[in-house]
Amino acid sequence: MSEDDASVGGSYESQGEATDGQRPTTAPVLVRDSTDTSSVAAEVDLSDTTLYLNRELSELSFHERVLNEAFDERNPLFERVKFLSILTTNLDEFFMKRVGGLKQQIVADVTELSPDGRTPREQWTLVLERARDLLDQQTACFEQLVRPALADAGIEIVAYEQLSSDEQQALRDYFETAVLPTLTPLTFDPAHPFPFISNLSLSLAVRTREHDDARTKFSRVKVPGNRPQLVSVSAHTGDGSTAPDASTRFVPLARIIEHNLDLLFPNVELIDTSLFRVTRNAEIRRNEEVAEGLIAMIEDVLHQRRFATVVRLEVESDTPSEVRDLLVEQLNLDDNEVFEREIPMDFTGLTTLFDLDRPELEVEPWHPQPHPRFTGLSADDPDALFTEIARKDVLVHHPYHSFTGTVGTFLQAAANDPRVLAIKATIYRTAPDSEVIETLIEAAKNGTQVAVMVELKARFDEENNLRWVRRLEEEGIHVAYGTIGLKAHTKTALVVREEGDGVQLYSHVSTGNYHSQTAKHYTDLGLFTADPDIGHDLVRLFNFFTGHSRHDTYRKLLVAPTNLREEMTRLVRREADHARAGREARIVAKMNAIEDPKMVRELYEASMSGVDIDLVVRGICRLRPGIEGISETISVSSVVGRFLEHSRIFYFHNDGDPEYYVGSADWMVRNLDRRVEAIAPVEDPSLRVELEAVLDALQSDNRRRWTMDSEGRYEQLRPPNDDDKREAHRTLMDRALAESERVRNEQHES
Repeated sequence: MSEDDASVGGSYESQGEATDGQRPTTAPVLVRDSTDTSSVAAEVDLSDTTLYLNRELSELSFHERVLNEAFDERNPLFERVKFLSILTTNLDEFFMKRVGGLKQQIVADVTELSPDGRTPREQWTLVLERARDLLDQQTACFEQLVRPALADAGIEIVAYEQLSSDEQQALRDYFETAVLPTLTPLTFDPAHPFPFISNLSLSLAVRTREHDDARTKFSRVKVPGNRPQLVSVSAHTGDGSTAPDASTRFVPLARIIEHNLDLLFPNVELIDTSLFRVTRNAEIRRNEEVAEGLIAMIEDVLHQRRFATVVRLEVESDTPSEVRDLLVEQLNLDDNEVFEREIPMDFTGLTTLFDLDRPELEVEPWHPQPHPRFTGLSADDPDALFTEIARKDVLVHHPYHSFTGTVGTFLQAAANDPRVLAIKATIYRTAPDSEVIETLIEAAKNGTQVAVMVELKARFDEENNLRWVRRLEEEGIHVAYGTIGLKAHTKTALVVREEGDGVQLYSHVSTGNYHSQTAKHYTDLGLFTADPDIGHDLVRLFNFFTGHSRHDTYRKLLVAPTNLREEMTRLVRREADHARAGREARIVAKMNAIEDPKMVRELYEASMSGVDIDLVVRGICRLRPGIEGISETISVSSVVGRFLEHSRIFYFHNDGDPEYYVGSADWMVRNLDRRVEAIAPVEDPSLRVELEAVLDALQSDNRRRWTMDSEGRYEQLRPPNDDDKREAHRTLMDRALAESERVRNEQHES
């Protein structure tokens, strides 16, 4: 999940032109909006659709930047392979969610225009065209650049026909013993209905004919996803070891199956075989208001998703027309939804290569560092840990700081502290073997009151979260499943502790999930504080989760959908007021996406008033920067690299009395209006310095940063030479290492 530049057959710097589908801006139309009470430098029609980029095409621009990391020869070879895999995962989700949603709107005859003035069908057509080009570029990158580079490194992915007869026999033996028993051919004929094709599964379309019958039969054979998708030749022709060696050849599993189908279909004529892959819609919705129970509703959604409408069919380019036509007819597809591909269609299978011991092909390993404030603290001494947080707020930054050594230690200390009365936490996504959940269960067993908000509607994590809900309830823990009409997207935890002077509240407000694995790869910030106002705000928030009433006011937290939109709007407008009064005015906002048209309009108005605005937006951005008279003072950049930029930081200059905020919400309609979010102020001056350092590192990056122009095109910055290279992730890694070294030296001296 990242982004960058350079390609085969065309530069990714061209991604805002005609092929992008974005509409160029026109001269602003001067009008006066009688409903707008704000005073702007020059009033224009800010409802003009040409001022807003398309949400779907903007997301595909992000995926192009992800693909560029695979094209970029400056990256280690396995890192390039990783980004090919990431692009497959990203586009699979894009088709399941976004293309699926557009298709639903088309079927329902929705004619409402998007903020950029397009119907669902217009968007669907443009998206399929753009995605087709992107998938073609992925294949070209692999075939023309990555595959030859792998071969140069002694790692070959070869055709089955290139193997010697002895090697073919060895793989046939492997197929017969380890693969064949897992296969289940499903035939389509007058006696058998067309087989169900599961979502994202790779399948072989096999046409056969009985020797005494001229009729052709179609069968589907699923390539098992629980076997390695690349099979090492040497592992099965040498000493019998199943561990691939460092200089070897691989054959795609699908090709091994294809060339040994006579064992699956004996005594028939094999006419032809071809690979295909199906993607189904994930936009299955149910009315929560009338659902008998939320758990039952989620289980129904998961069931229906298995059989949902197909939104994409990928087929091999040489697939016989009869097979293609049969699949299109039976899956009820439009020809536009058929994508001709070469193998591999699913690049996630290439991750088999990472089992090879080839450190020279990998990115330099990163080990999250101890946080200076947590150094010397442990879960076995909760008094020391909570005293340290009470002394001064703590800001942690993952993956530069260890998740286990900070968040894990905090929760573990609370779980085993007899003075802790209650622990409350929100779980949106968490690891399948979550240590966080196990810690909460341990706390309950120790007699602590534990309440957990588990969001069952977290897309693609519903099944995992259902398992945790059942486990938590079995342990007698208070579990809330979600709220009607809203997703609980907050990343918050609260510890209630009895101390000598009463009850103290310890809060953790984060930009990321309580997920120990993603914390190693996603950049996220977390604020630990004993601020009583934030603590009481979290008490109110958790009472909303487990009760039924929503609080209208909060002391310090900005909470969606209660006051977050209102407060963010107020903060933006305050900067505009400062600018109009001739005072210095500046906004810096870092987030995953800016999609909400109302917030885009507020930023346009602030820019027209003279506010300097720097936006660091990883993915979707509706806003057009640099439009004369409208957004001249706005810059938009996107940083892509080894870590996924996931943190949200908001800075408002406020005439020299700045305010900083961190939290879970982007500026998207769903975050501001349809999710429960929490953003906290960062008030400690030293922590503000840390946030400023993060923003400076991102905005100084000249290696991984892309800048957007007013047409929605992105261009990657490039350092003049290696000595001048500034890479944000490297800068922050070095900063964390220096902090750890400083603490170690201080401890040694003491």
